[in-house]
Amino acid sequence: MAHRGKIQLSFVIVAGPDQVEEGDRLFRSHAPWIEATHHREGDKALLSYDVSKTPELSNPMDADSAPTGNTCFILSEVYETEAGIADHFQQAESSWQDFPAFVEWMEQCTVTGVAMAPIINSLW
Repeated sequence: MAHRGKIQLSFVIVAGPDQVEEGDRLFRSHAPWIEATHHREGDKALLSYDVSKTPELSNPMDADSAPTGNTCFILSEVYETEAGIADHFQQAESSWQDFPAFVEWMEQCTVTGVAMAPIINSLW
């Protein structure tokens, strides 16, 4: 399903070796919370949810380059409208028990991301 015109939340979280276990724990908690609380229809619908994890490479354009020792967690969520992301953050603060720990963990990592980005290209 193409998502052009929808809204995406994306974060790349680079965790040092001492932060990987906590990242794994938090995302094990995150997925079931998302599944139990998020809308599947209407303006607030969550259309796509993906978390991936991979070693950070010294040259991200060369799959054969040496790993840095860090781990990248990539979070991508696509919503029908901005209302879905607003709802996501409101729910996180009020009902995800690990939200404070997630914020604290992200402060220990290097994070690049955007909370609301309109999707300009999308296929399938």
